[in-house]
Amino acid sequence: MKKFNIRKVLDGLTAASSSSSSSATAQPGTRENDLIQETLQSEHFQLCKTVRHGFPHQPSSMAFDPVQKILAVGTQSGALRLFGRAGVECYCQHESGAAVIQLQFLINEGALVSALADDSIHLWNLRQKLPAILHSLKFNRERITYCHLPFQSKWLYIGTERGNIHIVNVESFTLSGYVIMWNKAIELSTKTHPGPVVHISDNPMDEGKLLIGFECGIVVLWDLKSKKADYRYNYDEAIHSVAWHHEGKQFVCSHSDGTLTTWNVRAPAKPGQTITPHGKQPKDGKKPEPCKPILKVEYKTTRAGDPFMVLSGGLSYDTVGRRACLTVMHGKSTTVLEMDYPIVDFLTLCETPYPNDFQEPYAVVVLLEKDLVVIDLGQIGYPIFDNPYPLTIHESPVTCCEYFADCPAELIPALYSVGCRQKRQGYSKKEWPINGGNWGQGTQSYPEIIITGHADGSIKFWDASALMLQVLYKLKTAKVFERARGKEEKPSTDIVEEDPFAIQTLSWCPESRMFCVAGVSAHVIIYRFSKQEVTTEVVQLLEVRMQCELSDVDSPDPGGEQTPTLPTPGASSSPQEGEPPTQPSTGSTSSDGPRNNIPCLQVRNSPLKQSPGYQVELVIQLVWVSGEPPQQITSLAVNSSYGLVVFGNSNGLAVVDYLQKTLLLNMGTSELYSPSEPYQRQPCSPRKIRQPSGGLCESNEGSNASEDRCKSPTSGSTSPCNSDDERKQQKFIEKVKSKSRRFSKTVANDFAKMSRKINTASEQKPDLDAKDNSFSRSRSSSVTSLDRESREAISSFHFCESFPRKTDSAVSPSLLVGTTQGSVLLVALSLPPSGDQRLQQPVGISSCGTLIRLKGGVLTMALLDSTGALLPPTYEPWYDPNASDEEKEKSRKRRAASPPSSQEGQDSQYAVVCSEKQAKVVSMPSQTCVYKHNITESSFVLRADVVLMAGANCIACFCANGHIMTLSLPSLRPLLDVNYLPLTDMRIARTFCFSSLGQALYLTSPTEIQRITYSQETCDNLQEMLSELFTPVETPEAPNRGFFKGLFGGGAQSLDREDLFGETASGKASRSLAQHIPGPGGMEGMKGAASGVVGDLARARIALDERGQKLGELEERTAAMMASADSFSKHAHDMMLKYKDKKWYQL
Repeated sequence: MKKFNIRKVLDGLTAASSSSSSSATAQPGTRENDLIQETLQSEHFQLCKTVRHGFPHQPSSMAFDPVQKILAVGTQSGALRLFGRAGVECYCQHESGAAVIQLQFLINEGALVSALADDSIHLWNLRQKLPAILHSLKFNRERITYCHLPFQSKWLYIGTERGNIHIVNVESFTLSGYVIMWNKAIELSTKTHPGPVVHISDNPMDEGKLLIGFECGIVVLWDLKSKKADYRYNYDEAIHSVAWHHEGKQFVCSHSDGTLTTWNVRAPAKPGQTITPHGKQPKDGKKPEPCKPILKVEYKTTRAGDPFMVLSGGLSYDTVGRRACLTVMHGKSTTVLEMDYPIVDFLTLCETPYPNDFQEPYAVVVLLEKDLVVIDLGQIGYPIFDNPYPLTIHESPVTCCEYFADCPAELIPALYSVGCRQKRQGYSKKEWPINGGNWGQGTQSYPEIIITGHADGSIKFWDASALMLQVLYKLKTAKVFERARGKEEKPSTDIVEEDPFAIQTLSWCPESRMFCVAGVSAHVIIYRFSKQEVTTEVVQLLEVRMQCELSDVDSPDPGGEQTPTLPTPGASSSPQEGEPPTQPSTGSTSSDGPRNNIPCLQVRNSPLKQSPGYQVELVIQLVWVSGEPPQQITSLAVNSSYGLVVFGNSNGLAVVDYLQKTLLLNMGTSELYSPSEPYQRQPCSPRKIRQPSGGLCESNEGSNASEDRCKSPTSGSTSPCNSDDERKQQKFIEKVKSKSRRFSKTVANDFAKMSRKINTASEQKPDLDAKDNSFSRSRSSSVTSLDRESREAISSFHFCESFPRKTDSAVSPSLLVGTTQGSVLLVALSLPPSGDQRLQQPVGISSCGTLIRLKGGVLTMALLDSTGALLPPTYEPWYDPNASDEEKEKSRKRRAASPPSSQEGQDSQYAVVCSEKQAKVVSMPSQTCVYKHNITESSFVLRADVVLMAGANCIACFCANGHIMTLSLPSLRPLLDVNYLPLTDMRIARTFCFSSLGQALYLTSPTEIQRITYSQETCDNLQEMLSELFTPVETPEAPNRGFFKGLFGGGAQSLDREDLFGETASGKASRSLAQHIPGPGGMEGMKGAASGVVGDLARARIALDERGQKLGELEERTAAMMASADSFSKHAHDMMLKYKDKKWYQL
């Protein structure tokens, strides 16, 4: 009778129940696997957004709380960004996604009112770390154009497109019955509609007078009590904005013809003064030439000197091409400040929140389309403040991104020390004026670094610790190349039409500080970190010739059983010395012949001064081959312990010894397979023959020649789209088609690749992985760009100390190579002893064939020891390359030790491999697959990383269908699967990255980084870690009226708005006009409201009402007692008179 192994049965059931697509194959190595105790459980994972960094994308409005010192910015997508002191920022989003047209703070009350383009207004509670909406009001019949909330008032004025003004109680968010109708505000004799309301403000000295500006040029001073217009001011040019003098006797209007009109309140007949700040004044006394509209003006007074008038726009029409300007008029001087981008809005920051006092302006906040600038009004020349916020992420478009958590502690100070020398001079010496809020009390103390690569070839290192972001250091990679001065000098940069220095991928070793980047022009630059400045006389250059295999004309291999013949290698596998940089290139540059052996970029010949920080060690360039441009680099890795850099593309891979500055290996992908392998890969054509569709992407992978243009497979397949996912994918592809022409070639190329993957995701053969040892694939000699795309490219590398061959008993330096068609290949490295021999003897390299094969391209690889702990690549501790030899030797003695050897006959390592479709764990050195998990069938994985989480390792994956998943190691149990973010933008696919300790990020817009966490612990501590926007601050005292003003009735006139706008006085508003919507803040929002000042005001009013009621009852009782006493006294008096003259015996 056959015995059952109950343990294996249970293991199989467990694996099957965890996921229908997961399977654990019973291999001899699994018994040892059972000993590994996996500590990670589903309870350790939870997904949530943490913070958003960067400049608000497409800003539309701005507001400032002068007491709390908090700045709010609204965007065209309905987002709100709030900024306080450096490190205090917050992001929230309106559900509707409509543009924010105006923001109004309830000053020093921890609340904010937002007005949206969909005619809704919302009240935000800022007294909680995650602001929530308390109330919303949606207007049904009228469009909102302007809002005004007076200081310390609960009544919000709302102007509409029809010219009417409605009033909203911000405590209850209900409409008042008091309405100012446009036809009552303007003169009855006016026959035309005055247009939308463009301005509302109350007289600083009299709250009962409301100034209303209509677009057509009419301004009305409305008496709220008498409900009629006191004065009407007419001007024949449209109005854009209005500003009061603090004494309430004058106001200034800005107009569409570039003029400013100053009006005296009691003289409505004509303006007291009309000026055109940027207009040319004719000598004959005529009106100056019209200028562009002055979009906004602010009029701020000072106690000691002349007032400030700040305005945007108003330039003359002959300044074509001139950048946007902000004009500051102070006394007789006029200063024009040029901005880098168009102005969206500006605000003048003043010392007092009271509009009826001297304003004392000290700064101007200017919101530009792509920047935020704060100008110091207190210093000569109006210098700008040094902006502490991380708003320069988009200085050049981000092309790649990497995230490193738990870095060496000394790394951030080292980068900061070299980065602080790069700061510009000439900033204001004062402190940043927007300094409200408090930092969070975060428990996370480990260093985090984000590296962004940009289209102009620059690299930025960011300190991302404790949910903050601060730029540490900027590296400009384009400095090593000659810059073309004109179009005629660009003969060799046409591999890409624009941004030839754009960063494609990067590799960084934080411990050794070795840094390596690959650019779109098929170049690789290796950097070392040094604290000393050096001048490099000649930049070390290595040119590499990698070409595609053109001799592959074999017929299709139907069965996969026969051994195909090895094609003639197209790339030399022998070490190839690069030409000395002092010699001119021998490549063919003649116009009549094909380009050959020339690189895409010209390395500079002059000496290169290199500041402290990252300094160029070696430049590697791929060259043109027989008229074919070099293929862009798809993968890159550097190892400081071995002194090697490896990179690959669709032609093959190259290994470079950066210590000896030599090329060690230059091999086609097909040559990596051993001749005996049955499923040896060849350059191949697509799985299905499809007609190329024109127009998806005009970019190419190399040449700009018309015959080499990249055409994608047809995006619309013949089968109908049944599922929602397919429909979304189709929409995305259509969107790509319409937009691809607007992007640079690099980005458009990414779009084309993404489109192909989406289209071919459902066309994968279901039995592709049924048997790992059989594979059939047709091969073609075509070298069109479509075929070039389908060739097997190198997709990932991993340096490790492992067992390159099954027979090995001790670990040795190795390289794992992953390809786009799912193969993982092993390469053995033979390193000379360290010291002088390392610099003189060559490094030996030999290919050891295939380790395993998966569905989809290989994304990431890692190595675990026998206990399941991660084995990171070895590294050499950092030393300063420009330091003395003694210091170098000291640091080199601390070199990391190699992992111990394994016992014979036992597997002591596990190789973890994750592809676009699958994850597998392979036991080493036996090379048996012990665990396998099919991650996705209908979609594909965009990014995968092996990360450390809660003291254990797991695989984190982000799929194109928006799912974020984690798998345990080594058993590949699914621990987390959340549908987080459907892929609608190529930017997300290009920038999404995971880091250890449960962190991840991606570019959510061209200007913003969104950070998320998949750690339950971080989610639990998030409230503590987030910064606080609201801090208790006392409101400044109101200005003193003075003795004479108090005596003779001067000074500000107050108004009891409750008597005017309350329901008892004005009645109820029309129900159909607006709909009240309770906020989604729930109990948390209600608690916030209860603790907020709005709630305090409501409670105080209720308390006052109760007190008044009790006082009234007491008064009634007192009156009743007095009446009773009077009655008793009267009766007593009558009794006394009645018995006054009677004797006692007469009673």
